[in-house]
Amino acid sequence: MQKYSCDFVVIACGPSGLAAAISAAEAGLSVIAIEKSKRFGGAASAGMGPLGLDTAVQKRDLCTVSVDKAFKMFMEYTHWRVDANLVRKYFEKSADTINWLSDMGVEFYKAARYFPGSEATWHIVMPENGKPGPGAAGTMIKRMVERAEQLGVKFLMETAVQHIRKEDGKVSGISGKTKEGEEIFIDCKAAVVCTGGLGGDEKQVQERTGFVYNQDFFGFKLPNMVGDGIRMAAEAGAGSTEISMELVISLPGGHLTESVRAAFAQPNLLVNLNGERFFNEEFFENSTFAANAVNIQKERCGIMVFDDAAKDYYIEKGVDVQSFVLNVSNIAGFDEAIDKCISKGNPYVFKADTLEELAEKAGIDKEKFLDTVETYNHYCDTRDAQFGKRHDYMKPIRKGPFYAAKQFPGAYGSLGGIKINHNTEVVTQDFEVIPGLYAAGTDTCTIYGDSYMFLLPGNSMGYCLNTGRMAGENAAEYIRKRDCNNI
Repeated sequence: MQKYSCDFVVIACGPSGLAAAISAAEAGLSVIAIEKSKRFGGAASAGMGPLGLDTAVQKRDLCTVSVDKAFKMFMEYTHWRVDANLVRKYFEKSADTINWLSDMGVEFYKAARYFPGSEATWHIVMPENGKPGPGAAGTMIKRMVERAEQLGVKFLMETAVQHIRKEDGKVSGISGKTKEGEEIFIDCKAAVVCTGGLGGDEKQVQERTGFVYNQDFFGFKLPNMVGDGIRMAAEAGAGSTEISMELVISLPGGHLTESVRAAFAQPNLLVNLNGERFFNEEFFENSTFAANAVNIQKERCGIMVFDDAAKDYYIEKGVDVQSFVLNVSNIAGFDEAIDKCISKGNPYVFKADTLEELAEKAGIDKEKFLDTVETYNHYCDTRDAQFGKRHDYMKPIRKGPFYAAKQFPGAYGSLGGIKINHNTEVVTQDFEVIPGLYAAGTDTCTIYGDSYMFLLPGNSMGYCLNTGRMAGENAAEYIRKRDCNNI
């Protein structure tokens, strides 16, 4: 048995946990941070950077987005069905958080848009290898760990917290087990839950959201994110919130090169299994909008279709839409890549010499599909009378071979589960504060309403970092007052 004592326990060491640990240590608390895996960072290690508003980086890049503008956009987007005070505090803190990270040695490449229609709020971390891209935020995590160690934070890795203990209604400690099964007990005055949701547990995802992995849902799945924090907070009296998935569109299956992914990320014809068009493909660049539309179709499936003329256009003149993640200007090598993808057995990508054959291979209602293509081609010659799609994105489907790919909802992880107030204090179902218990990050993230706010990219990591900082600072103030009252 191992026993420890400290002021503040941090449960999990992703971006929210590390931010909480550092902030609490900077405020003078003794901190123990516990992580179930052997690595820091959680999902953030695969990410690229957080949201920031009114930041020095934006001013340098001449692309400032103000707190007021972002807050107005956000609250209109969510129809004010979220905690406005929490959103405002997060946004107002975001510029200071960028400076705070910079002071730790984190460099930011630029303030970027995710896609052309979004705002430049995504603060891309400059990685140690000097090549910004997926995984760049791993360098930020490394700097944060270094700062925490500098401040004396004690890390217990490969250790799983199992229960939050209370005495007289207040948090008094935690219990858990090491990788070897040895019991561990820590006495503390406050604790914060930052465990990252339940997206790694297929059964819970299905029970809580209705999505079935690898059937109608193809999301990222980190094995350690199985709802531990949500469960232990509930056992400690926390109220529960709805759990949703951070939906984005997903093209599943293996052997997908950048050229194939980029081709099927363009604003081409999108139909459902009934062969009907259901979406203005102009907005396919917003992965959340596309996922929302696909989510309500038969089998949660949308099929993107284009012809050989469109393929040649993308090779010769370049793609219509690029994103910061899929930053591909043309689809050179597409022919070889899609043939290999199909020959290797990807069941979601199709090629056919005729539209009839394409429909059969993809499982689309043939007659309705042919009618839809005929109508769509007419719109390409005139205007899109159905959805008003931009005319320069209207590419007819006439020249074989023809290409199609099935697309489904996916997600970066789950959102919500633990009820908090705008001070990141965990509350009961009746909004009564549980003294000494805090939560931050995606376990608490209910600020998006029914759709991830992709128009302000960097939101998930930004929310994690800023609510983590808030939790650490607020816990320090709680402990200071508690200690003063005990004198």
